[in-house]
Amino acid sequence: MLLTREPGGTAGAEALRALLLAGTVGWSAAGEAFVHFAARADHVALALRPALARGAWVVCDRFSDSTMAYQADGQGADPALIAGLAALVGLAPDLTLVLDVPPSVAAARLAGRGQAADRYEREDAAFQARVRQGFLRIAAAEPGRCAVLDATGDTATVADALWAVVASRLQGGR
Repeated sequence: MLLTREPGGTAGAEALRALLLAGTVGWSAAGEAFVHFAARADHVALALRPALARGAWVVCDRFSDSTMAYQADGQGADPALIAGLAALVGLAPDLTLVLDVPPSVAAARLAGRGQAADRYEREDAAFQARVRQGFLRIAAAEPGRCAVLDATGDTATVADALWAVVASRLQGGR
C-alpha cells in the first residue's frame, strides 16, 4: 500500500507543495492550478503509476478534485482548464471520500491543533464555503466514485463511517 498526499509524494512535488502552502508567491488562479498539476504529473509518473503497476493500493490525501474545488470554485480558475489538465494526467481515483464539515468546524479544529495555518487554511470563511460547495458539487455529479461523509463527529465515529464506505465499495456496493 502507498499512503501519499498532494501536492507532494515525490521530491519535486514536495518542493512545489512548499511554494504553494507558504503563501510567499502571489499566483493567479490559473497559474496556481498549473503548479498543482506540475506536482501531480511528477507524483503520478514517479509514485502512483509504479505503485499501481505492482498491484499496490494507493491512498492519496487529495487529487484532481481538490484542484477543481480550491482553484476553480475557491479562486475562480476556469473549470475547463482544470478538467483538461486532469484529462492530460490520465489517472482518476476509483473512490473519493469527501470528509464534510462546515467551515466553522474546520476553523475550530485548525485552531485547536496548535500548528501554524498554511495559506489555504488562512483564507476567509467565504473562500472555505466556496471550496466546500465545490467538493459537494463534484460528489453530487459523480456519486458512483464519490462518497460524502459527515465528519463533524469524533475521530472514531468518522473513521467507522469511512471504513464502512470502503468495505461497501470493496464488496461491489454503491
